[in-house]
Amino acid sequence: MIDPISDMLTRIRNAGRALLPVVTMPHSRIKESIAHLLKQEGYVGEVTVDGKAAKKQITIRLKYEGKKNVIEGLKRISSPGLRRYVGATEIPRVLGGLGVAVVSTSEGVMTGRQAKQKNIGGELLCYIW
Repeated sequence: MIDPISDMLTRIRNAGRALLPVVTMPHSRIKESIAHLLKQEGYVGEVTVDGKAAKKQITIRLKYEGKKNVIEGLKRISSPGLRRYVGATEIPRVLGGLGVAVVSTSEGVMTGRQAKQKNIGGELLCYIW
């Protein structure tokens, strides 16, 4: 797999469109950090990690409002072929503050809002709204 974060976002997008209650994917630390960030921001329900060291799986329970997914859109910004780095003052607002920019910083994966408060920049991973 060339881009595991893009694969994660695509699995979440496809499961939401198919109205599936849960989505599972192979585990990595960055995927787990992004999943916990989505839970913290209220976009998904429960996030669990199952399995042993080599065969770990992340299970994410999706949230719906009636028959509509809470996550309206996901967009990968930085890719393996073209990395996008931003400083603390350059972190964009997503949909005028209604969405979330996910930034990988030296202190871990956090939202753009948290990175601005701590005055640190990093790699702009994706937008979620």
